[in-house]
Amino acid sequence: MIAINADAETREAYVQNIIRVYDDATPDQEHVGRNWYRTAHDMAEMLADGDARTGAGLLAAFSPQTAWWLNVQLAADAYETGTPRGHVGDALSKAARILAGISPEDVLPMTRKTGQFYLLILDPEDPEAVCIDRHAHDVAVGMAYGDLPRGLSAKGRYALLAHCYREAAQRLGELPSTVQAVTWIVWRDGLVGQGTRGDTFTERD
Repeated sequence: MIAINADAETREAYVQNIIRVYDDATPDQEHVGRNWYRTAHDMAEMLADGDARTGAGLLAAFSPQTAWWLNVQLAADAYETGTPRGHVGDALSKAARILAGISPEDVLPMTRKTGQFYLLILDPEDPEAVCIDRHAHDVAVGMAYGDLPRGLSAKGRYALLAHCYREAAQRLGELPSTVQAVTWIVWRDGLVGQGTRGDTFTERD
């Protein structure tokens, strides 16, 4: 795992890796990445009858280790039936609490990926939130970790990588979420067919 207390040279290397992958994006990859969270926001509104907060919370709750199409299906089913199902207990518990009217901000881990994912679905223009998953980690570090542990549950390590994405975004004149989403698409596309796990968007660390 990468060091939490990375020195300035290492942090700069991570920022440069992010920028390099961003610059490698094709027009199509840039378009998909740039619009990813806007599309997810629209989906959140649609599946929860216009209640983007609840929809975003459900999508975030069901997102760990879940392909996007299934993520949407589970969230929509939970909202329609009032009974979360089809996932592990922790995700089901979070979804049930959100359906019961508890704010997603009080249910999800807001300083880590699931909470940050929620914030970005709720507001695609959020200037601070960054969703760091396995691909976002690997983009910054500059190598594919495959099934090796990344330690993203550590608050300090997550914060370090989120800072690097914010710094890269500032230099590029973009939102951090745009940089993360575009580089995610480029990185995933580069892994497809190479025998390395190429996840769908919400399969997280």
